[in-house]
Order: sequence, then structure tokens, then C-alpha cells
Amino acid sequence: MSDFAGKVVVITGAGSGIGRALALNLAEKGARLALSDFDSVGLAETVRQVEALGAEVKSDHLDVTQREAVLAYADAVVAHFGKVNQIYNNAGIAYHGEFSKSEFKDIERIMDVDFWGVVNGTKAFLPHLIASGDGHVVNVSSLFGLLSMPGQSAYNSAKFAVRGFTESLRQEMLIAKHPVKVTCVHPGGIKTAIARNATAGPGEDLAVFAEFFDKKLARTTPEQAAKVIVNGVQKGKARVLIGADAKFLDAWVRLVGSSYQRVVAEIAGRVLPKAK
Repeated sequence: MSDFAGKVVVITGAGSGIGRALALNLAEKGARLALSDFDSVGLAETVRQVEALGAEVKSDHLDVTQREAVLAYADAVVAHFGKVNQIYNNAGIAYHGEFSKSEFKDIERIMDVDFWGVVNGTKAFLPHLIASGDGHVVNVSSLFGLLSMPGQSAYNSAKFAVRGFTESLRQEMLIAKHPVKVTCVHPGGIKTAIARNATAGPGEDLAVFAEFFDKKLARTTPEQAAKVIVNGVQKGKARVLIGADAKFLDAWVRLVGSSYQRVVAEIAGRVLPKAK
């Protein structure tokens, strides 16, 4: 029996990418799954695949930015399964654009999904995780929650916020001695559709940026990422780094401190696609 057998696991953003890979990985380990996504078509395909593995599944269309809907969703999941053991706040979107040219609405949208979506999910499910006696919060940040990049001010803001929120929450759970572990995940370049589905600021060629991301930066498969995450959760790790890029750059930033910013700016100015 795996450590996940019979556990009730909630995964947001389960319609594709890391979310789908997590669902499949945990289905194979005997978990009972509550899957959600804004993309109903992608979610349906994930459900089809996990049900083929024999998993018990509850699936729901969910917009993680809608707080009342997320709170109601948590109650519905508990009513269906009787408990919740783990939540993977994985839903996220991307945006590429210079801050000076970006609109407030573009930045707010990223914060609403990538940061507030994590907060909403955690707040809604935390009482149930505590009540389970064996809870775990897994929040997906990013490599860009460890270092910043030009053109990513909105995404960096959200992912740094997820990191700070998650690390603080872990400390609070330790102080209160609640039976809830907390893990922050920092994926590097993952072979998902996040860049192709991103939005972009004025003058940015999204197709060129997506091609650059897919060919130059995305090195790790979602399946590999899910395996690393699940292994980290099983070990109760506070931080999980995914990919050689995330591990190297995390160590490099720790070593050189704030001077990394000038180096990144110089390299990015040469290799990143230029805005028109």
C-alpha cells in the first residue's frame, strides 16, 4: 500500500500539464481525487485517464479567483468524500510584458489567479486538512519565485508572493502544532502549454516568446515534475525544486546575492525575444 492510498487529494488546474500529471501519478497510488479546472474540456480528458486507472474521482469546473465558489467547493468536496487530506494549489497562468507598458488589469489578472487562487484554496481547505489529522498543503510557486526576470514583473510578483505566503503558513502550522505539513514547489522550465496559453503586453510577439520558452527553457516533462513533487510530499519537504535549472539557479542566487540581477539583465537583453 502506498502512503497515498485512500487519501483524499484536491488538485486545482488538473486539466493539463503538471496538474494532470499529478492526478495520474496519485491515481496510480490509490488516492481519491477531487479535480478542478477552468478548462472543462481538458479536465474531462484528465478524468477519463484517471478513471481508466480505477481512481475514484469528483470533477468540477472551478475559477480559483472566485472566493465564494472556492469556499463552496471545499464544502462540497468534504460532503462527497467525508474528509480532505491534501490540496495541490496548482492552477496558474502566465503573462509576458514590460511593466511600463503593461496595464493594471494585466497584472491584477496574474495576481488573482496565481496568488489569490492559492490563498483562496488554502483558506477554504485548511480547516478540513487540520480536521483530517493528516493534512498537507502543496502550493506551486515557480523558479520565478526564487529569482526575477525582465518581462516577468507580474508573474514574479505572484510567485514570490506564493513563496512568502507558503513559508509563513508552514511556520504557523509548526507553532500551532497542527497536523498539517506545508510544501512550496518551484518548477523550472516544464514542457507544458503555459507559455503558449499566456497573454502578453503591447509590442510582445507571444508566438516568438512561446517558441523560445518551449525550445530553450522547457526541459522537464510534467510527468517528471509530478514524480518529484509527490516524492517531496511523501518526505514532508518544505521546498521542492524541479529541474536542474531550478536547482542551479537557486544555488547561484544564494551564492551571489543581489548581483544576480545585473547578470540576468545583461544575458536576457541579448537572448530574449525583443518587443516590437
